[in-house]
Amino acid sequence: MLCGVQFVDVLGVTVVVTALPRMLADLGAAPADGAAVVTAYAMFFGGLLMVAARVGDRVGHRRTVLAALALFAGASALAAATQSVWLLVVGRALQGAAAAAAVPSALRLLTTVVPEGPARRRAVAGWSAAGATAGASGFVIGGVLTDLASWRAVFWMNIVLAALLAGAIAATIPVDGPRRTAVRISWRSSILLVGGAMGIVAGTTLFGEHRPAVLGVAVTGVGVSAAVGFALVERRARYPLIAAEARRSARLSWGAVGSFVNTATTSSSITLAAIYLQQELALTPLRAAALLVTFSILVAPGSLAAPRLIAAWGSGPVLGLGLGTIAVGNALLTVWPSAIGIGAAAGICGLGIGIGSVAATVLGTAVSDTIKATAAGVLNTAAQLGTAIGTALVLLIATTLQPRTAWIVVVVLAATAGAVAAARAPRRHQLAPLPGVSGA
Repeated sequence: MLCGVQFVDVLGVTVVVTALPRMLADLGAAPADGAAVVTAYAMFFGGLLMVAARVGDRVGHRRTVLAALALFAGASALAAATQSVWLLVVGRALQGAAAAAAVPSALRLLTTVVPEGPARRRAVAGWSAAGATAGASGFVIGGVLTDLASWRAVFWMNIVLAALLAGAIAATIPVDGPRRTAVRISWRSSILLVGGAMGIVAGTTLFGEHRPAVLGVAVTGVGVSAAVGFALVERRARYPLIAAEARRSARLSWGAVGSFVNTATTSSSITLAAIYLQQELALTPLRAAALLVTFSILVAPGSLAAPRLIAAWGSGPVLGLGLGTIAVGNALLTVWPSAIGIGAAAGICGLGIGIGSVAATVLGTAVSDTIKATAAGVLNTAAQLGTAIGTALVLLIATTLQPRTAWIVVVVLAATAGAVAAARAPRRHQLAPLPGVSGA
């Protein structure tokens, strides 16, 4: 059931992508509004993750998961019933906030209720597989539900899943003890982190909505200023959100960079591909989903091959290989933007993120036990912000210029990051058993 929480929350990142053109048409929204619908979830998910993890430590993880599932169901109901694109964005944002609260607490419960040893390793492997499967399969599930029923069915499904999970967790997970008032939360750091993450993503999104450019610049500037302020405050905070040891870890830094670039170069390009298939090639959501299923299928062999490659070459080169493979997939999108070409390119991107996400996770979690939980939070935050920022930028470029230009930008980013990672990222280290981070 706890792995189910991970599945539902990560599924929410990508499940609206293939349904997006139908959503915008039904609500009378402009294509540029799609960026806000897609990024609102990832923005709140990534922006609130670190703060929500500390709140769970303080109030109790079972209480936090149950409250988060209730919020997730309510937000899904709002999105399902809305007649306005902006209420849809609000619903997506609330869903993302609920996911941020649920995921770290569910992971902490998983590692608490399952005994240490082989059983816990299997449980954590199941957790990681649930996240990777959900992120990759969201494109397909959203397209199938939209074509067979309605895009609103995506959100009604979430209500049913949240209710089933809440009932199962309430019945099987032990009740929390007293609230841990000794757990301290640096609210200044929390506010600055949330403001920085959301300001940067929101400012980027505003550029693509036919609003004055000065507004996008101003909001982005506020976000950057808040992010700088967060870094400064964290150095002096008595109870920092990110421990000093984690901030000094080169492995965690490279893992976070890898997680960010992995999702920024795949979620964005596949989102654009889903829109292109329906708006330019006039395919139904179901046919678009059938073409993009290659992305979901090839994530698995990439993930399975990565540990052997890491053992032979080291994490840095394998991260570079994964990002290089993503660059190849996006290059194919630029030269062969037909139905068959997009299906083949999506498969190559899926293979690449399968390889790259495992390498980034191994890098980021090769840290001491005292900061493993922090490392998992940092990697998840980087992955979600990569989805939000990457998608906003790529859709902005596609709407102001053309889709091929956007895919070329992604090729350059993935290839450059891959080359730098292969040359500079750490290679050899002890493999860590606690990934706990999704691959999409």
